[in-house]
Amino acid sequence: MDLHDLNDATRAAMIEEAEADIKAGALYMSRRLNGRGTSRWPQVLLDAIRSGDPASLAICIQAEALLVSREISYRNGKPYEKKVPINAAETLAEGEFVRFYMRAVCIQALGLGAKVRVYRAKFVMNPRRESEAKIGSVIDPAELLEDLRRNIGVDTFLGLPPGPNSGLCVRLI
Repeated sequence: MDLHDLNDATRAAMIEEAEADIKAGALYMSRRLNGRGTSRWPQVLLDAIRSGDPASLAICIQAEALLVSREISYRNGKPYEKKVPINAAETLAEGEFVRFYMRAVCIQALGLGAKVRVYRAKFVMNPRRESEAKIGSVIDPAELLEDLRRNIGVDTFLGLPPGPNSGLCVRLI
């Protein structure tokens, strides 16, 4: 992923945001995390924020086997068991790392009196129309920050990021 503003200041703000969520009991805990994953997730995420990136976080999730291998899904209202998608570690890692990254970029923008612009941080083979429509949009960082803080692990009101694996992010302008 091409995270334009990932630097020491951004990482420091990301750490503050993650630690605040951990302290408040608001850190997103994916239903795909197994027992070990649930206990290790806060530390693994903080380690990646300190010195890694979404790819290194996904590798850690896989290497430490932090995800369940099967999950319950529903078809026509009936439950059935299926394998967890092969890209589950990558989806979780990118989603949460980028959420904290965007929160940190918004904090920096507020400190600078700046705005943030939506851009594609990751190439996707079949981009969604909704995602493509957001690229280039200028967003109020205070609104986005509040939205990302309030909507942990779910779709945000502003639609950023617009669902898993969208590849969209924000940068300072």
